[in-house]
Amino acid sequence: MNVPLTHAAEGLERRAFTVKDVIRMVEMGVLGREERFELIGGEIVPMSPKGIRHERLKSWLCTWLIENRPKDIAVTQETTFYLSDDTFIEPDFVLYPAASGLENLSPETLLLAIEIADSSLDYDLGRKAELYAEFGIAELWVINAETLQTTIHCRPADGAFADIGRVDAGEPLTPEKIAGLTVNLKDYS
Repeated sequence: MNVPLTHAAEGLERRAFTVKDVIRMVEMGVLGREERFELIGGEIVPMSPKGIRHERLKSWLCTWLIENRPKDIAVTQETTFYLSDDTFIEPDFVLYPAASGLENLSPETLLLAIEIADSSLDYDLGRKAELYAEFGIAELWVINAETLQTTIHCRPADGAFADIGRVDAGEPLTPEKIAGLTVNLKDYS
């Protein structure tokens, strides 16, 4: 059987899976429906369990976003976001025009992705942020669940974000492409 391979950082070949392969593995019970993973360039990457800080902040932010978003903006949490035939990720939140609908979510329609990072901080600021840039996602916020400091990634170009900055917990967060939305994590309790 001819199977495409990927090359891991250490140079060892891996079998590359497609989104269709993974969906079929879940349907057949090879991968459990409750398992948390992402598919990155054909590799199944297990996600670490979410800590209580992550879950509390996510719950608060979900409520805040739903109540305070502009009405023409939709918010979805933990959706499987298909980027290509061999890559999908699961952002904590995606914000996009309500008129385009979740079924049309794409790098072009996604206005803001938000990742809440606890044990996954290095991954979210590293490889995962690179993925967002490679696929042209307009803006990514990575919120440190412990310090509430947010790293903002904007303006993807040539596979990298042109602007990366940090915002402390008490400072307002305003997305570039969503008028009328400003989040302040100092309100989080």
